[in-house]
Amino acid sequence: MRLPGSSLAAVVLTAPLLVAGQLDYYAKKAGLQYFGAATDTPGQRERAPFPATYATYSAILTNPREFGQTTPTNGMKWLFTEPEAGVFNYTEGEVVAGLAAATGKTLRCHALVWHNQLAPWVENTTWTPDTLRAAITRHVANVASHWKGRCHAWDVVNEALDEDGTYRKSLFYNVLGEEYIKLAFQAAAKADPGAKLYYNDYGIERPGSVKTAGALRLVKMLRDAGVRIDGVGMQAHLHADVHPTAQDHVDTMNAFTALGVAEVAFTELDVRIEMPVNATNLAWQADSYRAVATACVRVPKCVGITLWDFYDPFSWVPDTFPGQGAALLWFDNFTVHPAYDVLIDTFKGLAKANLTAPSHLKGSLCRVDGIK
Repeated sequence: MRLPGSSLAAVVLTAPLLVAGQLDYYAKKAGLQYFGAATDTPGQRERAPFPATYATYSAILTNPREFGQTTPTNGMKWLFTEPEAGVFNYTEGEVVAGLAAATGKTLRCHALVWHNQLAPWVENTTWTPDTLRAAITRHVANVASHWKGRCHAWDVVNEALDEDGTYRKSLFYNVLGEEYIKLAFQAAAKADPGAKLYYNDYGIERPGSVKTAGALRLVKMLRDAGVRIDGVGMQAHLHADVHPTAQDHVDTMNAFTALGVAEVAFTELDVRIEMPVNATNLAWQADSYRAVATACVRVPKCVGITLWDFYDPFSWVPDTFPGQGAALLWFDNFTVHPAYDVLIDTFKGLAKANLTAPSHLKGSLCRVDGIK
C-alpha cells in the first residue's frame, strides 16, 4: 500500500516500530524460515479509513519481529505488469518489492500465470496455440527476469484447478491444455533460476479431497515431464467453524513432499468468521490458526506462513463472502484477535518442545507426540 504520490519504502522507514511484535520472532524460534503478511497497492488507498490508519498499519507491517516476509497481493499480476501487449510496467510490484528490500523481509513473488486479473488485451485476443505460447513465454520471461534474484519464491501458476480437481477451463487451458503449465514453469526456471518455483492454489489443505488429489496429479505431471517445480503453496483461505485439523495439514503437506518438492508453505492464510464476531467463533478461529502453525512447524519442509494481509479492513473476505469477515489478526481499531496470542503461545510451546527433544527427532515432533 502507499499514499498517493508517495513511496511506500520511504514512508515505512520513518514509521515507529511497534516493539511488541513477535510473530516472526517466535515462528523462527520454532524452526520456520518466516512468518509474513501480504500487502497491497492498487485500490486500497481509497478505502476508508486508510489515510488515518496508515502510520499504524505501516509500523506493524515493517516491524521485523512481527513479519519477516511479504507478498504483493496484486502488483505483480498480469493486469499491472503487462497492461499492453509487450509493454511492461513494474511500478506497482516495485512498491512491495521495495518495501521488502528496505526492511529486510523475505519476498514471495505472486503470480506469473493466473486466469484472473488479466490485462484486457489478453482476454480480448483470439489466440492460436503458437501465439499464446509466445505470449506466455514473453510475459514470464520479462516479469521473472525483472525481479531476478530478489524473490525467494514465485507463484508460477495460480489456481489452475476447478473445485472438482479437474483443470480450470481458463483461456490458457482452452487453447493449450496442460501444456501451458509446463511452459510457464520452464520459462520461470530459465528467467529466475535462483527462485523456488511454486504451484499455488486454495482448497488443497485437506487430505483426500478431490481438489487436493488434482493438485497432486498436477505436481506429478510436472515431475514426470522433467519440469522443475520446487514447492506447493496452500493458500489456506479457511473457515473458522469447519477448518482442517493440524493432522489434516500435516498429511496433505507430506503427500506433496513425497512427490519430491523441496518445500511447502501456507501462502495466503486467513480464517473467516460468520459475522458478528463473538467469543465462540473467535475461539474456533484461534483453533484454526493454531492448527496451521502446529502443522507447519512439525513438517520439516514447511518453510513459512503468510497472512493474506493482516488488518481486517483490508481483507478481501467481506467483499467476496457477504456476511463473513474478521478473517485476520488485527481488528479495525488495531487490537489483536485472540488468535494472535494463541499463535505466539503455539510457537513458544513448539520451540520449547523442539529444544528438549532428542537430536534425531528435532523438526519431526509430530512423530513423538500427538497432533490435535
